[in-house]
Amino acid sequence: MLSATTHKPRTLGNHTWQNQAACHTTPGTNPETFFPEPDEMDRIRAAKTLCAQCPVRRTCLDAALENGDRDGIRGGLTEQERDALHSKLAHRVDYTRINATLAGSDVHLSRAERRAVARDAYQTGIPADHLARLLKVTVEHAKKLYRHAAREISHRNTNTNTNTTKAAKTVPITPVKTPARTDLGTAA
Repeated sequence: MLSATTHKPRTLGNHTWQNQAACHTTPGTNPETFFPEPDEMDRIRAAKTLCAQCPVRRTCLDAALENGDRDGIRGGLTEQERDALHSKLAHRVDYTRINATLAGSDVHLSRAERRAVARDAYQTGIPADHLARLLKVTVEHAKKLYRHAAREISHRNTNTNTNTTKAAKTVPITPVKTPARTDLGTAA
């Protein structure tokens, strides 16, 4: 049994978006269309055409990346097209996702987005227990995230002040006057 201060492990977000997906709502859509072989260009084009009209295409792509889905066409991209995105996922920062989380939506975040949520929550004075509910972590972990955010903000401010001080102490370079030459244009 979980105590009042402990939360269940993070789920992978709200998946009700699938009910709005074009592949789900378009009559007669064959799911196999989204799992073509690499040389089946007609099926790839058909799947991408349907994805292009989908109102939740971005969410579908995010879900494929977050879940590590390597098969089929998801979010309008083939397996090969998504490969490069998989490695960059941990560093993704999408402020619409961060804002949605701060507003209370259940969004699966990248590591960088989770740090941004903690930093923004810390700066706006959201209590640690509220951050814990937003990120589905323990209150103790939320407090740890706040300590990291405070250090990051302090470090950033220190660097800004140091750079400003260095800029203020820098002596401007004055151009050196060179004597005018009267022999220009004559060959030696």
